[in-house]
Amino acid sequence: MLFTSLKFVVFITALIAVYYLFVPRHERWGLLLIASLAFYFFADPRYLIFIGVTSVTAYVFAILAEDYGIKRKAYLKENKDSFDAESKKKYKATTARVNRLLLILSLLINLGILAVTKYTNFVIETLNNFRNEPLSFVNVIVPMGISFYTFQTVSYSIDISRGTIKAQRSFLKFLLFVSFFPQLVQGPISRYDDLSKTLYNPKHFDLNSFCEGFIRTLWGYFKKLVIADRLVIALKALTADPDEYKGAFVFVVMMLYAAQLYCDFTGGIDITIGIAKMLGVTVKENFDLPYFSKNIKEYWNRWHITMGTWFTDYIFYPLSVSPTMLKLSKWSRQHLGNAVGKRVTVYISCFAVWLATGIWHGAAWHFVVWGLMNFVVIMASQELEPLYAKFHAKYGLKDKKGYEVFEIVRTFFLMSSLKLFDCYRNVGLTFKMFGSMFIPTNIGKVFGGELLNLGLTGGDYLVAGIAIVIVFLVSLYKNLKGQDLREELVERFPCFVLCSSALIIATLVFGAYGKGFDASQFIYNQF
Repeated sequence: MLFTSLKFVVFITALIAVYYLFVPRHERWGLLLIASLAFYFFADPRYLIFIGVTSVTAYVFAILAEDYGIKRKAYLKENKDSFDAESKKKYKATTARVNRLLLILSLLINLGILAVTKYTNFVIETLNNFRNEPLSFVNVIVPMGISFYTFQTVSYSIDISRGTIKAQRSFLKFLLFVSFFPQLVQGPISRYDDLSKTLYNPKHFDLNSFCEGFIRTLWGYFKKLVIADRLVIALKALTADPDEYKGAFVFVVMMLYAAQLYCDFTGGIDITIGIAKMLGVTVKENFDLPYFSKNIKEYWNRWHITMGTWFTDYIFYPLSVSPTMLKLSKWSRQHLGNAVGKRVTVYISCFAVWLATGIWHGAAWHFVVWGLMNFVVIMASQELEPLYAKFHAKYGLKDKKGYEVFEIVRTFFLMSSLKLFDCYRNVGLTFKMFGSMFIPTNIGKVFGGELLNLGLTGGDYLVAGIAIVIVFLVSLYKNLKGQDLREELVERFPCFVLCSSALIIATLVFGAYGKGFDASQFIYNQF
């Protein structure tokens, strides 16, 4: 049941009506659980097995870990007089190992399910490159949104192990946290302590909040159907024949994909957050105007925010302060000098994060290389910071508006260039196509009507272009004002009604429907 299908619109409309009209507020979480399981069931009944095993495993191990921790503290308190410093230290070390073992078992099962379903054939394909007799591929089910709900349960298990949150004692409530349907398609990756605040005890119906969620949902459909699903037709044609569409066409691919991916991904997130808001549930923001970033580090603080913070909190920091890394840091400073030594652990931890980020995005080498290219660019940028500082001190460009625009444009093109790995899905081909862009011999073809042979008409390009301008202006408004336009629209109810009606009409009239079009699945659903 796609977000863009009529079935889903009927489903969510009926759910909201029943939710507010017939179900007491303290029981609404139960209806959300039923709706979430139904949503997953209609996608594929077999998916329920996977999400069920993940939920049961994380739930059981969290209860065991928390109960063990409570008993450990109680035992220490009751026997504090019989412990000397050394025996107390040994007892804590022993119990810490048990806690760590419980966590490892939980992570092995849940990450193991993710690894088997998502990466089995990738491993087989890689091994076949070195074998005379290739191994056969396995017909493995990849459940919808498995990366998202697995990362949610992993963060839950780690936070329980750290003692930063309390375990959810109701399995059904925990199952709702894992399976909450709006975020199953493409995130965001919610943390238990954030989502649980409103998931189990949503607020009373609030008209302003409901209207904000409604218009945000419409905005997501507008970006997805009017822009993303229209542009994808031309993108498929351009990337399907790289020999014909190279040179200047690669720049076209880069620009179209930057718009298409942004509108597809943020459109889906808008629908997710909007629906949750209409249900009185608060979901974390996942984007903050990433195309207005002035450098790549800032970009990744604004793009897919919950993924970035997840990798930072659960891979970068634990790895960088682990005993092994601390020993390596000490050794590096002693033998390689302080300047090099202080960078070693940071570089290794950052490398691990970007390797994991690439692998998380997909079971293919082009994703791995994409992740590592981000690592290279970020590290190079950090190493060049002293030179940047000298340059700005000499020429004083940093605070000038024109230079800020240059930084934004530079970052946009840099990140769009790296996204070519996702467009061509082949490492060697991507580098080849990127290089051809700088020696274009076919600029005339781009402006000579060739773009009209890609499955889109001039009218399609006009509609997409106007829609992109609208998205840009709305984003620019937020960037300049620091406030979402929809919040101001809701405060002026006639404006809200007018804009909501305009979005509905524009999406219905100009959405990518009919022959040659398909309300395609969201890109990040594959993750």
